[in-house]
Amino acid sequence: MAKTVKAKKRERAERLREKHKKEVWKPGTMLYPVPAVMVSCADLSGRDNIITVAWTGIVCSDPAMVYISVRPERFSYKMIEESGEFVINLSSEALVKSTDFCGVRSGRDIDKWEACGLTRGRASKLKAPLIEESPVNIECAVEKVIKLGSHDMFIGRVLAVDVEARFIDERGRLSLDKCKLTAYSHGEYYALGKLLGSFGYSVRKKD
Repeated sequence: MAKTVKAKKRERAERLREKHKKEVWKPGTMLYPVPAVMVSCADLSGRDNIITVAWTGIVCSDPAMVYISVRPERFSYKMIEESGEFVINLSSEALVKSTDFCGVRSGRDIDKWEACGLTRGRASKLKAPLIEESPVNIECAVEKVIKLGSHDMFIGRVLAVDVEARFIDERGRLSLDKCKLTAYSHGEYYALGKLLGSFGYSVRKKD
């Protein structure tokens, strides 16, 4: 006897469940990949530092707002809290070693700028320095601090974005693909791979 449609659907569902069988883990931050960025900051006396942050992202488009989450015991925390500003510096393949270094060494013990051969640049809206070698620098003023637990979230309003001119095409558009940006996934750094599509391509009409 031929299988009913309902029976076929049930078998298909069972095959899918077996193929994508899940294990339930305890709650954790398994949202990957994420950007690993170098955040530059300074206190009111001018002492500065670089901290690597992977807990970062966009919270609002208009006004443009982003966030970084930082442990209160980190050396840079008090600088950001005191000055109310920070710069998010995007990391590239050329900067990935510096990005890792600035995440595992403390500014209490070492000048990370000198150790990594990075250059302090002048931000257009902030007193905190930006990293010249980074292709994109996002200047932020702290709008709000949310105490969450292991980390506190600094929500920052974007005051300016500094873009390396050589990555801007003749139409004035930023070619982010040429910046060779990197991503962080579960303890490892990756170069961004091939283009799979652009926003809206799934519903775009074909010629």
